[in-house]
Amino acid sequence: MEDKHPLIRLFHYGHSYRSQIWLAALCSILNKFFDLAPPVLIGVAVDVVVQQQDSLLARFGIEDVQQQFIVLAVLTFIVWSCESAFQYAYARLWRNLAQSIQHDLRLDAYAHLQNLELEYFEARSTGGLMAILNDDINQLERFLDFGANEILQVLTTVLLIGTGFFVIAPRVAWMAMLPIPLILWGSFAFQKLLAPRYADVREKVSLLNSRLSNNLGGIVTIKSFVTEAYEIDRLRTESDAYRYSNQRAIVLSAAFVPLIRIIILVGFTALLVYGGLETVAGRLAVGTYSTLVFMIQRLLWPLTRLGETLDQYQRAMASTHRVMNLLDTPIAIHSGTIPLVENPTPFSPFPSLHSLLPPNPYAIRGELNLDRVTFAYREGLPVVENLSLHIPAGKTIAIVGSTGSGKSTLVKLLLRLYDIQSGSITLDGIDIRQLQLADLRRAIGWVSQDVFLFHGTALENILYGHPTATLTNAITAAKIAEAHEFIEQLPQGYDTIVGERGQKLSGGQRQRLAIARAILKNPPILILDEATSAVDNETEAAIQRSLEKITQNRTTIAIAHRLSTIRNADRIYVMEHGKLVEQGCHEDLLTQQGIYANLWRVQSGERLAT
Repeated sequence: MEDKHPLIRLFHYGHSYRSQIWLAALCSILNKFFDLAPPVLIGVAVDVVVQQQDSLLARFGIEDVQQQFIVLAVLTFIVWSCESAFQYAYARLWRNLAQSIQHDLRLDAYAHLQNLELEYFEARSTGGLMAILNDDINQLERFLDFGANEILQVLTTVLLIGTGFFVIAPRVAWMAMLPIPLILWGSFAFQKLLAPRYADVREKVSLLNSRLSNNLGGIVTIKSFVTEAYEIDRLRTESDAYRYSNQRAIVLSAAFVPLIRIIILVGFTALLVYGGLETVAGRLAVGTYSTLVFMIQRLLWPLTRLGETLDQYQRAMASTHRVMNLLDTPIAIHSGTIPLVENPTPFSPFPSLHSLLPPNPYAIRGELNLDRVTFAYREGLPVVENLSLHIPAGKTIAIVGSTGSGKSTLVKLLLRLYDIQSGSITLDGIDIRQLQLADLRRAIGWVSQDVFLFHGTALENILYGHPTATLTNAITAAKIAEAHEFIEQLPQGYDTIVGERGQKLSGGQRQRLAIARAILKNPPILILDEATSAVDNETEAAIQRSLEKITQNRTTIAIAHRLSTIRNADRIYVMEHGKLVEQGCHEDLLTQQGIYANLWRVQSGERLAT
C-alpha cells in the first residue's frame, strides 16, 4: 500500500464517508456556480442600459426596460440566496467531515498502535508516535476543513468560465485561457518539489516532539544533574533543524504566488486591450466585454490562492502518508482462537474475601509449562535459551538470578508481549499462542518493578484492575496491599490526584497502589516482579503477610532480588544467562552450596563460601 498516493489511501480508508464527500463536493461546485453568476448579471445589466429594447433579455420577450431590471433583481436575489445557502452547506459538511474523519482516524490509529508488539514501541520514541496521532491527523483535518473545497472551486471556476468564454466570445477567449496551462504546469512542478520537503518537515517535527516528551518526562533527572543549559542546547539543535526544514519548504511555497501573478497579469492585460479594441470596432458587444473583464478576474485571481492551497495539500499528504503507514504496519503477535473457559461459580482464593473482591472470570487451574523455550531480542543473542521449567497450579514459585539473566523477559513471554522463537509455553496444557490473547492477559495479574500509574485519583488507579468493581472492592484491595492507611491520609483520600505517572507519591506508595490494582483484578495467575523493591522493611513485612493470604490456592510467580521475600516459595528457580542452573526449595538450595547459597550469604551477612 505504501507505493499508492496518500490521497488514494485516504479515500480507501474513508469509504464509509463517500456519500458525505460527494454531497460536500456537490455543494462546493454549486456554490461556485452561483458565485460566478453575478458578473454575468452585471454584463446583462450593462447590455440592458446600452441596448435597451434590443438587449439579450428582450430576445426572451421582455422588451420593457423596467421589467428587464425587475427580472434582473429577482435573478440577483435568487443567485445570492442560493450562493449563501450552498456556502453554509459546504462549510458545514466539509468541517463536520473533517471532524469525523480525524476522530475515526485517531481512534483507529491508536487502536492499531495498541495491538502492535512491544518491540515496535521500543524501537520508536513516544514523542514521534504522539506527533502522528496528534499533529499529523490535525494537519489532515485542516486540509479537509478548507483545502478540499478550495481545490474543487478552482477547478469548477476554470471549467465554467473557460466554457463560457468560448461560447460568448471565441475570438478573445484564447487570451484568457492562455495562462491556465502555465499555471497548472507550475502548480504541479511546485507540488513535486514541495512533497519531499514537507515529508522532511514532518520528520523533523516528530524528532522535536520526541525531545520535548523525553525531557518533560525526565525533568527531575535534568534538575538533579543541573543539565538545564545542556538540554536547552539539544532542544535548540532539534528546533533549528525543524526551522531550517520549514525554511527550505517556504522558499518554494512563497515564490509560487508572485510568479503566478505575473502570468495572470499577461492574460488579463491581453484581454483588457484586445477585447476593448474588438468592442470599439463593434465586433464585441459592450455587455459581453463587461462580463469578460469581470470574469477574467474571477477566473485568474483565485489561482493565486492555489499556491497556499497546494502548500496545505502537501503538508496534509505528508501527514497522511505517515498516518497510513502506521495503520498499515502489520501486527506481529496475533490472538489465538481458543477462549478460556468461563467460571460458572465465583472463585475466591480464600472464603473471607469471597464477597469483598470481584470474582475471577475463568475456571483454569493455572498450570504453566515452559518446554525448551528460546528467545532473543536481537538475532544471535538469546536472552532465554533452551529453558524448560514447570509451574504447578496453585503454587508459589520464585525466580531469582543476577541482572540480565532473563527473569523479567519470562514475564513478557508469558503475557505474549513477545513471542518465543522456539519451544512452547502452555497454560493448562494449551499452547498460549492458541489462546485468545485478551483472555490470556485477563487471567494474569502483573505487578511490575517499573510501576506505572495514570494521571487521575488513587481510586481510579486501583479500579483500573477491574473498572466495574465497587468502592468496597477497591478499599478491600487497598487494605490487603497495605495502601489503605496512607491513602486515607492524602488530602482528598481516595479522590486525591496522584499526578502523571504517580509523581505525587513516593516509590513505595506507588508500588502499593500497583499491588492493590493487581489484587482487585483477582486473577488466577499472579506475577510479582520485584513487587516490594521500593518499600521499607516494615511495609515489606506487612505486604508479605498480605501476599501470603493472596497467593493461597493461586498460581504465583515471584521474581525477586531480595531472597528473604521468596524463601517460603514452594519452589525456587535460579537463572543465569537465560538458562536454568538450580532449582529446589530454600533449604535444598542452601545445601547445594551453589549460586543461590552464595547470594543468600551475601544478603544475610554471612561470610562467602570459598
